[in-house]
Parts: sequence; C-alpha cells; structure tokens
Amino acid sequence: MKFDALYYPHPSRRMVTFARNGMVATSQALAAQAGLEILKKGGNAIDAAIATAACLVVVEPTSNGIGGDAFALVWSKDELHGLNASGPAPRSISREVVAKAGYTTMPVNGWIPVTVPGVPGAWAVLSERFGRLPLSEVLKPAIDYAANGFPVSSVVSKNWKQSVERYAKVSGDEFKHWWETFAPSGRAPESGELCYLPDHAKTLEEIGLTKSESFYRGKLAEQINAFSAKYGGYLRDEDLAAFKPEWVTPIKVNYRGYDIWEIPPNGHGLVALMALNILNGLELDVNDPVEACHRQIEAMKLAFADGLQYIAESSKMKVTVKQLLSPEFAAVRRALIGGSALEPKAGDPRSGGTVYLATADREGNMVSYIQSNYMGFGSGLVVPGTGISLHNRGCNFSLDPASFNCLEPGKRPYHTIIPGFLTKDGQAIGPFGVMGAFMQPQGHVQVAVNTIDAKLNPQAALDAPRWQWTGNKTIEVEPHFPGHIAAALARRGHDIKINLEPDGFGRGQIIWRSPDGVLSGGTEPRADSVVAAW
Repeated sequence: MKFDALYYPHPSRRMVTFARNGMVATSQALAAQAGLEILKKGGNAIDAAIATAACLVVVEPTSNGIGGDAFALVWSKDELHGLNASGPAPRSISREVVAKAGYTTMPVNGWIPVTVPGVPGAWAVLSERFGRLPLSEVLKPAIDYAANGFPVSSVVSKNWKQSVERYAKVSGDEFKHWWETFAPSGRAPESGELCYLPDHAKTLEEIGLTKSESFYRGKLAEQINAFSAKYGGYLRDEDLAAFKPEWVTPIKVNYRGYDIWEIPPNGHGLVALMALNILNGLELDVNDPVEACHRQIEAMKLAFADGLQYIAESSKMKVTVKQLLSPEFAAVRRALIGGSALEPKAGDPRSGGTVYLATADREGNMVSYIQSNYMGFGSGLVVPGTGISLHNRGCNFSLDPASFNCLEPGKRPYHTIIPGFLTKDGQAIGPFGVMGAFMQPQGHVQVAVNTIDAKLNPQAALDAPRWQWTGNKTIEVEPHFPGHIAAALARRGHDIKINLEPDGFGRGQIIWRSPDGVLSGGTEPRADSVVAAW
C-alpha cells in the first residue's frame, strides 16, 4: 500500500485516555511504549521518564539528542522537585572570542554555539535519586531500537528532510559525521522506512553501564574532547568534568485557585507565570472569545518583553523572580492592556527543535520532563562513532555587553525549554508541557486557560486551535483557528497571519490525576504522539 502519511483530508478526533496503573504521554509512539514497558517491569514514573527520554533520542533524533539539555519537575512523596540540567558555555569561549571570529550575533552551526550537554547527567541524577531500576536496565528499550532498527514516523521523517536541506547548505569537514550518522545515503528516511543507529546503541550502553560517568569523565568525554580539539572547538574535557545538574526550587503563581509551577531562570518558564499573573486580574469570558483571546495575547506580549529583557542565568539577573512575579508589577503591566493591540516594551519591576514527555504511576509519582538539541539536530556536529549530536543552545546568548544574557565563559544561556506542573491545595494534579522554542510559554498559558477557565479535558485542551505572538503586533494562527475571531482581532490592530505548518505551534502532553488515583491523559494531535496507558 502506498499513501501519504502526512495527508489527512478529513477531520479526526482523539478521545481523552484513562488509566490507573501508569501512563506515558509523548510525541512518538515507540518512545511512549518504551516508558510503559519499564513501568510494567517494576519501574516507577521516574524510570519510565528516563526510558522514554532515551528512546526519543533514537526514534525522534530530529528534535533532541544525547548531546542536548534537559529540565524536569518531579512529584514524589507529596513534594515537587526541580532539575536544571542545562550546561554552561565552555571556559575558553567569550564574547570577545566570538567577535574576533567575525560574528556580530551568535551563529547556529559549528562549535561556537555548543555548550556542555546536560541530558546524560539528567538521566543519571534522576535515576540515582528517584529511580527504582538500574539505569542500564532503563536504557535497554532505546538501545534495542538503535541497534535493531525502528520504522521512522511521519512527522519525524518530514523534519528529517528539512534538516537534510539545512545541512546541505553548511560547509566544513567537521559536519561530515552528521551525514555519516543520520543520512549515510545522502537523504532522510521516508515515513515507515527502517532506520538503524548503531553508534547510538553503543553510546547508550556505555552511559547505562557507567551511570553517565563516561560522558563527563571517561571514554566518551575523551572522544568529545578529541573531536573538539581537532576542529578548533571550545568544549574541553575540563568543561565536561566540571558539570553537575542542579536541583532547584520550582517557582509558581496561583492562577484562579491552582498553583502553576515552572523551573526558575535560566529557563523562560517565568514568562508563562508573568503572563498568568497579569491575567489573574482579568476576566476571560468563554462567551466573549474575542476579548478573552485579545487579553491573553496582550498579557503574553508584555510578559515576553519583560522576559527577554531580564531573564538570564539566575546569578546574572539584575532583578529577582520575586519582583517579576509581584502583584504590584503585574498590576502595572495589566493596566497597559486596552481594547487595541499594543507594541510591547519591557517594564521595570524594580520600580514596584525539543521533545516533551509526561509520566505517572500508581503510587502517585509524576514527571514533567523536557529535553532538546534546540534547532532540530542542533549544531550539525556529531562526535565520530558515538551518535552524539551536539546541541546549539549557545546561539541564544547575546553578544551585547549590556545584556544580562551576554556570553561569558562558564555561563548558562537564556533557555527556551520548560516543563510545567499543576497542583491545587498542595495536591498534585499533574504534569503538562508544550514544546517549541519561544512558543513554549505561550503554549503553557493557552493550556492553562483552556484547562482552568474553559474547563476542557486534557485532550481538548491540546486540540484547541493555537495562536502565537512572533513580534511587534504579528500573531500567527493555525488554519483551523476560527475565522470570525481572527477577523475581530485584526480589527483591534493585530496583524493576523495564517501559518499552514503545525510545527510552529508547539507539541504538548498532559496527564492529570484525580483524587481517587485515576489518570487522564491528552496527547498532541500535531505530532506522532501517543498516550501509552496501563
């Protein structure tokens, strides 16, 4: 049978999924099933999250990799824990070094945007602190798919083709290993075509056996160092050896009686919280969808203006999270919202390419986890013989010395990947997230509003048509966004653009837990997503 795996002429509908013993929701079916397999073997939600994440670097390498970064929110024993596994810039790079190389902004390819990868470290510390099964056991499903092959899913195939086109325009001998690993025949795999990643299998096995130690202080670290040294890169073995993921205290706002949690900066989950803080003082009437949408957009624009101005590594920020989330500052920003679209500018609070997954188990453990290589496969660099595609997260650094987010040795960049979590009265409701670079806080806000204000079930909350602010007064909407609402927003001064590509609007997952322990899950209709339930 021959067919187009991306052509769907008829509307389809997914139903919310229910289960009791465990649930895994993510953007690729095989990865979701890998997490469920680990749950059935006696692992908990944390083991399942690691297994799913590891499988995603194999079956969805277009969005994440072993050489990327990760963040997690873990609910365990009635407490929420935050993990920041984003790596810093190498010690040998600086704004002056990049400027001397002839750049006025950070490049997206090559060694300059490569920061220390945090993904293997995240797996190890999550496993050590919360896991029940050995890391080597948890990584087995991913190793099996890498060694014995897997059929490529539809959206992954499409994104793979886009990456082949992108890297075909990038020159340099150091990029040949990407082609050897991901396009040995000079093309991307088709939907349903079997793909084998044997180098991934060997590396994942090494990571499992050494609990990621090899990646930072062993054989794999030596291979990364040698590759960087050969091509004049900045990442060195001392940078890898010095890295440790950081346990952090999650931050929150109370939105209409629900606590919504994010990881603190250097990530921009703070943007979502600032927008919700502004919306707290505004009514979002479902019977007036134009005004409700307008207010969300305006709050989001104001929050992003502040986030882009102030968010950096926490130690480098000149204003505090407490100031940015204060009721007084929210009131000042809220007062700027009128009936017409505004051009957002930062206020002064001192005057007053990614994968996401959610897991849950019968015991009440829940995980909101996200990892990324940033722009597709990342920098275009793959460590020879390892399958380690190095991310390009450092391209988010500024080269403006006046910026809080200016590149410095050993500093972490402004980060776009953010896991979310919802609680009420101190009890977990569950993990949620919407991947997609600068769409992520916007997706978090829309999911929160759909869930809390519109009272939609988790699947419907994800199905709802999305909008995205892209700058100035420009708002992109999906093709199925209601035309009468788009037209009314345009009359208010919003520059409405219809975007035919679903990728730009994020890809989300949700798992909610009821007081009696029943799990309900929703998964992204814009991707190859699945809720695997038991």
